[in-house]
Amino acid sequence: MGKEEKEFGGTPGAIGLIIFSHFVPFYFALSLQYSSGGLYFPSSFDTLIQNFKETCSPTWSAFFLYTGFCLLQLIFAATLPGLVIKGLPVPTENNRQYTYNCNALTSWYVTLVLVAILHLTGIIRLTILADQFGSVLCVAVICADILSVIIHFYAIQTKKTCRMTHSPLYDFFMGVWLNPRIKILGQEVDLKMLAEVRLSWLLLFLLIISAALKQYEAFHTISWPMMVILTAQLLYINACMKGEECIPTTWDIFYEKWGWMLIYWNLAGVPFVYAFHAYYILVNSLRTHKPVEGTSMTLVMILFTVLFFAYYIWDSSQAQKNRFRMKQRGTYVPRNAFPQLPWNTLKDPKYLKTACGSTLLTDGWWKFCRKPHYTADICMAMCWALSCHQWPGALPYFYPCFFTGMIIHRYTRDIARCKVKYGKDWTIYCDTVPYAFIPGLI
Repeated sequence: MGKEEKEFGGTPGAIGLIIFSHFVPFYFALSLQYSSGGLYFPSSFDTLIQNFKETCSPTWSAFFLYTGFCLLQLIFAATLPGLVIKGLPVPTENNRQYTYNCNALTSWYVTLVLVAILHLTGIIRLTILADQFGSVLCVAVICADILSVIIHFYAIQTKKTCRMTHSPLYDFFMGVWLNPRIKILGQEVDLKMLAEVRLSWLLLFLLIISAALKQYEAFHTISWPMMVILTAQLLYINACMKGEECIPTTWDIFYEKWGWMLIYWNLAGVPFVYAFHAYYILVNSLRTHKPVEGTSMTLVMILFTVLFFAYYIWDSSQAQKNRFRMKQRGTYVPRNAFPQLPWNTLKDPKYLKTACGSTLLTDGWWKFCRKPHYTADICMAMCWALSCHQWPGALPYFYPCFFTGMIIHRYTRDIARCKVKYGKDWTIYCDTVPYAFIPGLI
């Protein structure tokens, strides 16, 4: 693999991102509690500490809720039936191919049924997540940080490290263990894939459902802006679950090590930061006692239209590319997971054969631009932010700005890697598909 190049500005950048990543979700939680999702400015440091204690102190109920959820998903990953898929050969492990039991879709359905039963019977009301948002967040952050330390030193102790830079803080941030696995009930579970696919997105959906139920309890209705968020997250998360078999061959699983960055954002950052829009709508509807007034139905209809179209491009484009790759490797297995969208599988697609043996798809959505799914993702992110239009503010736009920055960083990293890997063939590919994000523009 060669020398490991440092990203994010090396050690100083890693330290800055760790601090920033802890600041953002707690700031959002305090903002929701004391500023109705607006900019939060405590009058003094003592006030900040007092507000933090009141809003974000961990509780035993929050601890059992969060750890119970994670443990349940771990058991589901080990026991529920799924499609067994082989990953790519791992060069640092003598080209070993790991197997993955892709049962996220089953886990998703079972979780939804179980949560509905617990809520409707009153055993565990799902609104408890909204009531203890800050406390559960604090537990998630603590668990993510502790797990990061355990994984880091266990990998070093058991010599499971790879591609280390020998800059301790940077290696802790980026990770040293590529394929962290444990045995549960006799079955091997990949922790990185579990966290990326299930813990982050499933918890996010439960947090958003909790906010919607809290609004319904207060007003006996769910507002249209909240419905936009619910619909967006339902589509997105269901797609992640139904397409899990495509994930073992992605860059995140094949190359990214499981360090603090991935652990923290999957266990704490993604669910609690991405849930902000639903809670912004909730706290403002509770503050004004007007969940419906101020809603622009014209904008809501536009948001639904853009959302569905962007989702279609996002889902079908990724299905096209991943199924093309799987057919090339002979691992494609047709699935009927709902929904199966038109044009999600290409017949006899055009592609560029490269000198290194790989292929680059130049058909379907991929003949229009090189990253159609990124463009669609950004459009969906803007829909989330604009759903908060009843009560204009700055913080709802943090996510699309943050996400766009992350996408651009990932894109530049992809380009640098592809130029090295494909050489002249990459130039030919860029000439064939000249636009990166929007045909005719960018």
